[in-house]
Amino acid sequence: MAPLSLKGLRKSFGKVRALDGIDLDIADGEFFCLLGPSGAGKTTTLKAIAGLEPPDEGRVEIGGVDMDGVEPYDRGVAMCFESYALYPHYTAYDNMASPLRSPRHRLPAAEARERIGRFAELLGISHLLDRNVGELSNGQRQRVALGRVLVRPAAAFLLDEPLSHLDAKLRQAMRAELKTIGAVERTTTLYVTHDYVEALGLGDRIGVIRDGRIVQVGTREQIWNEPADTFVANAFGKPRINLVPGEIAAGGRLRAADGAIDLPVDAGLAPGRAVTLGVRPRDLLLLRGDEAPPDGTAEVGARVYVTEVLGRQSEVTVTAGDQRLSLVVPREDASGLAPESPVRLGVPAGRVLLFDPSEGGRRLAP
Repeated sequence: MAPLSLKGLRKSFGKVRALDGIDLDIADGEFFCLLGPSGAGKTTTLKAIAGLEPPDEGRVEIGGVDMDGVEPYDRGVAMCFESYALYPHYTAYDNMASPLRSPRHRLPAAEARERIGRFAELLGISHLLDRNVGELSNGQRQRVALGRVLVRPAAAFLLDEPLSHLDAKLRQAMRAELKTIGAVERTTTLYVTHDYVEALGLGDRIGVIRDGRIVQVGTREQIWNEPADTFVANAFGKPRINLVPGEIAAGGRLRAADGAIDLPVDAGLAPGRAVTLGVRPRDLLLLRGDEAPPDGTAEVGARVYVTEVLGRQSEVTVTAGDQRLSLVVPREDASGLAPESPVRLGVPAGRVLLFDPSEGGRRLAP
């Protein structure tokens, strides 16, 4: 186990800047998730730590030791590639056993078998160990590749979207197993993903990366409740957060540009200040009949655009003035909502986020 520290990492490929000053500290034994879209620099960050892509500037420290000039083999990290990188002429067992047969990590045969068997059972591939990897499905190969990393004693695990080729049910099961493995092994883990559900479910802390830069680092609660900007707010949650242009009106009120939404806020901003109002679909209330909105909740009139049933819940899209808003409600609450039917929404003032539309969407008070 060892902490990881990245200091000012920069890496370019021709005219493309893949990493643009990455600073990141991951604690010893921490399970850290790095989330971002394709092309954000996630995999390049992992390769820089592993020594596969030396940075143009900056440094990587593992366990407090500067890795400049240290070969990948000597860094003590184990990396799982999204592309599997398995030995095609080996069986699943031999692929998992390969790191335990190297001079650096060699284990006695009995101990190696026990370790391989334990992780194969956790990954649900015990019955596949005798098969050649060419006979396995993509999802099975991905679990073999992950197992090959986990069996190896390492200072840190670097996992590049290791669940991306699994079906939804298996991904959910594997997230639980990975969290268990992390808790038991306490090996420092940097887990790269583009799936916010994985990040929220697995990460002790989460880092959000965009265009080669770290946008925000925090716990799941901090990332969800206090996003640094509209990019982070949009990255978490489905449906996405509702973003509505507006301004601060006299009397400390927030008013949407078309006047359809008007509610009190305690933001300390001057009247006339342009803002973007953000409210998550699960925070909006659907008021039925003559139900009065709770204290601190503004009422907004709207019309139903479309309703989608999602199991026990429904996603309702409405139009309020010129704005289209989404909210998630229990399925029974959405029954009978036909397109164009009038509805009343409750917007809790305490759940509203404000963003600056002129400065990259950075979050403002409150």
